[in-house]
Amino acid sequence: MAYTSIIPVHRLDRSVDYIRDKEKTQKKGNTAGSLEEAIDYALNRDKTEQVFFEDAIGCTIEQAYQDMIATKKRFHKTDKVQGFHLVQSFAEGEVSPELAHLIGVELAERLLRGQFEVVITTHLNTSHFHNHLVWNSVSMEDGHKYHSNEQSYYMEIRKISDELCRKYGLSVIQTNQKKGIHYVQWKAEKEGKPTWRTAIRSDIREAVKASYSWTQFVKEMETRGYVWRTDRKYLALKAPGMERYVRLRSLGKGYGEMEIREWILRPKIRETEKVYLQWSKQRKKRTGLQALYYSYLYQMGVFQKKPKRIPYEVREDIRRLDQRIAQIEFLQKQDISTIEQLQEFRHPLEEKMAQLLLERRQLYRSQPGCERIGKITEEMKQIRKDIRMSLRIEQYSVEMEQRMKRAKERMEQAEKNMQRRKGQLKESYVK
Repeated sequence: MAYTSIIPVHRLDRSVDYIRDKEKTQKKGNTAGSLEEAIDYALNRDKTEQVFFEDAIGCTIEQAYQDMIATKKRFHKTDKVQGFHLVQSFAEGEVSPELAHLIGVELAERLLRGQFEVVITTHLNTSHFHNHLVWNSVSMEDGHKYHSNEQSYYMEIRKISDELCRKYGLSVIQTNQKKGIHYVQWKAEKEGKPTWRTAIRSDIREAVKASYSWTQFVKEMETRGYVWRTDRKYLALKAPGMERYVRLRSLGKGYGEMEIREWILRPKIRETEKVYLQWSKQRKKRTGLQALYYSYLYQMGVFQKKPKRIPYEVREDIRRLDQRIAQIEFLQKQDISTIEQLQEFRHPLEEKMAQLLLERRQLYRSQPGCERIGKITEEMKQIRKDIRMSLRIEQYSVEMEQRMKRAKERMEQAEKNMQRRKGQLKESYVK
């Protein structure tokens, strides 16, 4: 397993010097774990070669600090946070120095995507090997600054680190894992957006309306795909699509077991049917990607008129709600409805980006610091943003179609199960 922590750096020189401390990165003694390693060690007994675990991306190990400062000066961003220092620590005896270092390098590659200069070292001075990553706060590619917050830590750093641990067969830390999920849920609920917990509460309310006893309520929730856990002090349930159980009492006031039992016994009040006004003005019929996005956002409960029940396959995507809204706005603005139109929009931008990169590279050599470099960088920012948006839409549209297909199949199966149960109840009543 790997524990990770990150802190902002205000003195890059101290951080780079610290993580490159040879006393910590040196692999000492004969630690051969196989015959081949033992032979290699024996054959090289006359050598005093020491193995160090250091790597750098976007800069040289020897001149890392100077390279990072040069980038800051080039983009006139030498103030405030200078960089970031990430520590990735492994459980004692779980990894070799080589594997620990490999994971550290892959973490840097995936997290920073080649946009920031970074130094990666593996320290062997304690019983648990640990990686140190120090990277520049300013991108060497376009000058934008790296932003670190609680959400980026749990949704990027922690997520990538855990994925790499699974990839190489290491255990994954479960402690405090809920914290990252809790942050997203808190933020979404604060902004009035649907979340897993709001969806579960909605299903509980619907099940209570259809129930006249606790047993019936339990069956109603099971019909909706929920699984109960009764072997603990506090009753918990798991929604379809979720990996973890949720305690009823954690859903908020009014959703504990005793509160729901009392709720079921209250007289049922028939709600008046809500009537939504239709626009008199004829709207342009949406097709292709735009129709897909509107249907998906409707299923997420974004619009005033909401679906009877938000599919769980769609609820999984709640944390990307802001992205989905931005993507449909982009499609409308560019009047794009198909994947082909999306690709036709992107290809000229990619060609333009290549031209600007070449021009800027030449100016760096011939006229460093000239005004044109800044203008090119600003132009590239918007082009890069549009290219990334089109690529994400192309990727996510496939995922959205698959989610909606799975949701439809599951809901159809749930409806069949409900009709079958009603038939069984009717037969037992007749008997």
